[in-house]
Amino acid sequence: MNVVDSSGWLEYFADGEHAEFFAPAIENTEHLLVPVLCIHEVFKRIYQQRGLLAAHSLIGDMHSGQVIDLDASIALSAAKISVEMKIPMADSIILATTRAFDATLWTQDEHFKGLGNVEYIPS
Repeated sequence: MNVVDSSGWLEYFADGEHAEFFAPAIENTEHLLVPVLCIHEVFKRIYQQRGLLAAHSLIGDMHSGQVIDLDASIALSAAKISVEMKIPMADSIILATTRAFDATLWTQDEHFKGLGNVEYIPS
């Protein structure tokens, strides 16, 4: 199973320099988990930059994977991760979701570099 963090989705949707890195995980929808927080972050950024229609259209693509809601178990795990790794709430929730499903996290965020089950590319 794969989780793509918000920066990866934005890179893919913008056909950015590292879009090809994220494509295998995003396009393999049978094995794609989408934390609900990623939907929030991606929708917000696209809405700010490209408007409501573009945001709704692209978010529809994110629903091709299995959307994972934030539940109490993931929230508590994320809180521990946030304290222990000294990372922001959003990143800790995405990592906690990844770990809850024994998935691989695809990311450009440097603070995930070197962790197990992480595919990292510098931005």
